[in-house]
Amino acid sequence: MYVAVKGGETAIRNAHALLADRRRGDRSVPALTLEQIAGQLALAVDRTMAEGSLYDPELAAMAVRQSRGDLIEAIFLIRAYRTTLPRFGATRPVDTARMRIERRVSATFKDLPGGQLLGPTFDYTHRLIDPAMAGDEPVAEPERRAWDETAGTPRVTDILGDEGLIEPDGEATGEPGDLTRDPVAYPVDRDIRLQALARGDEGFLLALGYSTQRGYGRNHPFVGEVRIGMVEVEIDMPELGFAVSIGEIRLTECQMVTQFHGSGDEPARFTRGYGLVFGQSERKAMAMSLVDRALRADEFGEERTAPAQDEEFVLEHCDNVQSTGFVEHLKLPHYVDFQAELALVRQLRREQAEAAHGLAPSLDETRKEAAE
Repeated sequence: MYVAVKGGETAIRNAHALLADRRRGDRSVPALTLEQIAGQLALAVDRTMAEGSLYDPELAAMAVRQSRGDLIEAIFLIRAYRTTLPRFGATRPVDTARMRIERRVSATFKDLPGGQLLGPTFDYTHRLIDPAMAGDEPVAEPERRAWDETAGTPRVTDILGDEGLIEPDGEATGEPGDLTRDPVAYPVDRDIRLQALARGDEGFLLALGYSTQRGYGRNHPFVGEVRIGMVEVEIDMPELGFAVSIGEIRLTECQMVTQFHGSGDEPARFTRGYGLVFGQSERKAMAMSLVDRALRADEFGEERTAPAQDEEFVLEHCDNVQSTGFVEHLKLPHYVDFQAELALVRQLRREQAEAAHGLAPSLDETRKEAAE
């Protein structure tokens, strides 16, 4: 049985006090506000919302502050809070073709309807530490462009779809599943798979997506389009007979156009991988779309030979909260287990030494007798 550590409760209270002290830092420096975190550390907040699967920038900023910038801990806090919230319905599928775009790039078409928009990106910055970061950064006001609310911007995959050059987009039928409320049974439908990937760890998915490009899978991808912007969220109101807008959220969408597929019965055409993530998180959306396409191997009669194509392996290990819990539980007391194994190792070494001097049956014989 476990032996209680003396003074444990006092030690835990002191650990909490020390954590709060370290979190506050130097008292002569003003404390961080939630507005500062949400506005100036927006990408950290966006990742917390995406992998915490709860869209609330203020709450995510609070979690980032409470966790001292440890994003997995912040995601854990958001997940825990999310479990207290009731679920009262499902929204309509968001129409990303009508996204109020902040960034839109395509690697497949240079001149595409609606144009390319660089938006806020690190892609063209020099990877050099900027001395201006040491002080109050001077900021030039960017040029703003007018947005036509009625026009919308067609997606690249819609352009390919009009010519029948890419597989049809899936249609939403019925209410989607919810992996946070119902147990996962393999194989899963694509809606559950995309949910798991959307809240999966960015680093894990990035590594898997990279692996598919290095030959551990069958991906030969092109970025059809990455777009970031605000999308209206609507929910059907049966008592009113029409949908009502409940607000806007910022999303990143990636449609990955990948290797063609065809057979004697159907013409060759491109296939697609899909990524959709809360906030501005194009690296995550791109990795998600690569892994989504890899996990669709069975749909195209492809042999599953790589980790990124193994649905159960990917979905069971992409969740960073579950992974953290299982790894960090090793810090908890395992005194009894270790003492049992320690006693066994000592016994085996003793038997080995005795067998070497002809004083006892050999170790193999001892194990054989024990097995019998």
